[in-house]
Amino acid sequence: MRLFRDVLLLFMALSLVQLTPQSGWQLRSLASTPAWAQSATTENPNLAGYSAASSKTEREWEQKLSEGIVADNLRQNMQRLSARPHHVGSPYDKDNAEWILAKFKQWGFDAHIETFSVLFPTPKERVVELVEPTKFKAKLQEPPLAVDPTSNQTSEQLPTYNAYSIDGEVTAPLVYVNYGNREDYEQLDRMGISVQGAIVIARYGEGWRGIKPKVGAEHGAIGCIIYSDPKDDGFFQGDTYPTGGWRPREGVQRGSVMDTDYPGDPLTPGVGATADAKRLDLKEAKTITKIPVLPISWGDAEPLLSALQGPVVPESWRGGLPITYHVGPGPARVHLKVASNWDLKPVNDVIATLKGSDAPDEWVIRGNHYDAWVNGADDPISGMVTVLEEGRMLGELHKQGWSPKRTIILCAWDGEEPGLLGSTEWVEEHGDELKKHAVAYLNSDSNGRGFFYAGGTHDLQHFINDIGREIQDPEKHISVQQRAKLRQIQHAKEDERAEIRKEGDVRIGALGDGSDFTAFQDHVGISSLNLGYGGENDADSYHSIYDDFYWYTHFVDTDFSYGRALAQTGGTAVMRLADADVIPYEYKGQAETIGRYVKELEKLLKDKQEEITETNLELKEGVFTATSDPRKMYVPPPAKEVPPFMNFAPLKNGVEALKQSADRYEAAFAKWQATGNALPPQTAAELNQDLMQISRTFLTDQGLPERPWFKNQVYAPGAYTGYGAKPMAAVREYMDQEKWKDAEAQVPMVGEVLQNVAGAIGKAADQLEKATRK
Repeated sequence: MRLFRDVLLLFMALSLVQLTPQSGWQLRSLASTPAWAQSATTENPNLAGYSAASSKTEREWEQKLSEGIVADNLRQNMQRLSARPHHVGSPYDKDNAEWILAKFKQWGFDAHIETFSVLFPTPKERVVELVEPTKFKAKLQEPPLAVDPTSNQTSEQLPTYNAYSIDGEVTAPLVYVNYGNREDYEQLDRMGISVQGAIVIARYGEGWRGIKPKVGAEHGAIGCIIYSDPKDDGFFQGDTYPTGGWRPREGVQRGSVMDTDYPGDPLTPGVGATADAKRLDLKEAKTITKIPVLPISWGDAEPLLSALQGPVVPESWRGGLPITYHVGPGPARVHLKVASNWDLKPVNDVIATLKGSDAPDEWVIRGNHYDAWVNGADDPISGMVTVLEEGRMLGELHKQGWSPKRTIILCAWDGEEPGLLGSTEWVEEHGDELKKHAVAYLNSDSNGRGFFYAGGTHDLQHFINDIGREIQDPEKHISVQQRAKLRQIQHAKEDERAEIRKEGDVRIGALGDGSDFTAFQDHVGISSLNLGYGGENDADSYHSIYDDFYWYTHFVDTDFSYGRALAQTGGTAVMRLADADVIPYEYKGQAETIGRYVKELEKLLKDKQEEITETNLELKEGVFTATSDPRKMYVPPPAKEVPPFMNFAPLKNGVEALKQSADRYEAAFAKWQATGNALPPQTAAELNQDLMQISRTFLTDQGLPERPWFKNQVYAPGAYTGYGAKPMAAVREYMDQEKWKDAEAQVPMVGEVLQNVAGAIGKAADQLEKATRK
């Protein structure tokens, strides 16, 4: 998780605070704050999607839930769940599943474990050694620390490795490739450096780890090493563990390097990995890497990098080690070996259901995973314990007489770390049911301290802002939505800042891949959110043995106050969705967001045309000159064809149709809300069924070009961004690859999807307009 700066210094500039001699920083009265900073209760006494009577009742129950969340329960549950390593297939992973199941049943849920059988490789041989010009063998091990009581559980810990690396043994020259992204290889090309037949060494960060061996292999590398540089998550950031919270010299980041064609079990793409599922042969699995890859610590990396010569790296490539960073190749040669046990292992999803009283066939789904690479106090137990506490309080309210109108399903996913295994297989197995019944999926993963963040589909943007306006930040004593808005304004581009300041809601980011929302949003088209707090963690032990209870309680959310805030946020959101008379989707913000995506495509094309035109002109005029200095090697870029005109009219027409339908629906919704009355039950039921299907109209049967598992034509990850979203990927991916004709060929299809979405919203507007005329 990337760190964000404190936004308190922003308050005076934004006129949200005033500095007084008596009391220092003070929040101004609501009367002088912008509209976005005011509580929803001051704007409209009725909750979005509720009548006057149901709003009052809902607020009372939600207040009971928030007041009932107990931070010490989070602490105790974390200590229990993270007490031992619990990776996929381990004894304690299964023990945790049984314990979570028992808790849900104790709280009154109808709960069961659903098991899938998935491919999960574990290492049996790992070697990284320098063979020239000197000898060095990497330790590939994190040492236990006397102060940390669970770091010594060596026999139960997974070794340091990257899951789904192909087996292989290679010896070759070493080349340093910075973060190993496509842009870094473009820089290497300009420097005249080839990785053909080499082993590349890349530092973690600036992109998902699986992209590093993928891009290396595409450029001819035969092996990949990934290391944690202290500039990114070590002593450059702060004191290292155990003095501080940052990754120590021998700390290693484990993780999956599964390719981006599809998540889930590599052997059963598109279908649930049940015992009798038809499976691919291992050699047919497209998500296994093409070259062997291993992660190492900076302590193991330093001798390798010190042995490199060749050009000195650009300034932006330099890490925090006390060496001069060279690219290579030579004289360093490295021997790399990876061999794994390629076994099928069980993943055990815990599914807990609280049946709805009025609309039991409409499902509100909340989830977090519980498996970890090692002890995983932060990732994922800090998130899992909030779902458990939400479940406890929902069960308690149920005993007091509250029943959700819609069915609530709480999910504890197994197998997220290797590749979203548990959630993906469950969604693939139940896809048809989910398309018919799911209202929304609310995800969390790890949780820290600091700012509230949310990403997701933008039909839930206004909804989650409303929730955030009613949750108080435990340290700043303003709403978490206010604090998030301030941060967004501070980090906005200069030309967007004024526009963002005027908007009522915090803009939420799009989701791509990387956690258990993926299959819900990208494969079956369910409105989704990913929730959490963070940005002020002065620590990072991601995917190491040091991510444990001792480390978390000393350096992250030490009093669990932000864990309590997440449980309040998630629990309130679940209740609000489950009890609404009309599901509180909002489409105006979604239409505006999709409009910005189209403008970004237009800008990308224009910028590329100008960039290539300028470069070609400079080449013609002889501006670029090559040099033979081995420390400053540079090769002029080749001339390129200027991108042609692209017809974006189908996309722009689709956006215009979306905006018109969204405006109609918003007007009809506001007119109904103003009455304060409930809709007739049959009208509400029919409207909600149609509303649930709107998000499915973003899907196409054929999916994305070259990645058909991803069905959503607006929300998807990029093939080279991993976790990161690439909106309108069918068009954008080809543009990024400078395949302009292929990109333009996708425009009509995506435009048609937008027209279909507009039509579905228009149908809902028709229903609501008709209901309010009666």
